[in-house]
Parts: sequence; C-alpha cells; structure tokens
Amino acid sequence: MGWRIQGIRGAITVSQNSAEAIADATHELLDAIESQNRLSPEYLISVTFSVTQDLDALFPAAAARQRPGWDVVPLLDVQHMHVVGSLPRCIRVLMHTQVPVLHEQVSHVYLREARNLRPDLDDRAVSVPSRHD
Repeated sequence: MGWRIQGIRGAITVSQNSAEAIADATHELLDAIESQNRLSPEYLISVTFSVTQDLDALFPAAAARQRPGWDVVPLLDVQHMHVVGSLPRCIRVLMHTQVPVLHEQVSHVYLREARNLRPDLDDRAVSVPSRHD
C-alpha cells in the first residue's frame, strides 16, 4: 500500500486560560498524536487548531511552531463554535498528513476531559508503521 493523505483529529482540555497552560496542553496533545501515529513533521500537510471562546491567552499554533520541524508546517488557529453546555477550555486539532495506513488505522487522540468527546475511540489506539521502520 502506498502513502495516503489522511486527517487526524485530537483534542485536549486546558486547566486554565494562561499562555503556559495552553502551550503545555498543545505540546502534550501533539506529542501523543505524533507518538501514536509515528508521525514526523515533514509528513504534515497542514494543521488547524480550534479553541473554545474561553481560551485567548495564546494561539496553539504559536506553541506548535516552536516544535522542531514545525516552523515550516502551515498552521491555523480558529475559534470553535460556541454551543451552550459544551466542554470548556478545549483545544481541538485537525491534521492533514501523509501516512502509509487506511482511515481505520489512524489513531485519533483525545486527552484529559476531552476523552468525553469521543469515548468510542478509547479502545482504538493502534500502532502505525513509520516511514523510518
């Protein structure tokens, strides 16, 4: 099977609206997505972050851009649509990337309270082959 363009989703909640907490959560989420999918920044096509309206101390893309190799990845921040009763202080991500797997083999990552957004994914953590293996 050849390499394919796939979307990878993820989300994480943030303990407080501070630049440090947003940066820490962004790195935790991206570390988990990269690890579980054996991703390398050179295979990323683009990454969009959305944040709930209660997070405005830092753009998640600003934190991501500090990661090795991420300074050349097209990054975008947007405000997530507000829905009454929705999960507060949440960062969501949609990555478009090249991977050597089918959709059902991609590992979407939801951490902290964001696990409640996709409880159906708790049992689907899959080890994905790397280009470097």
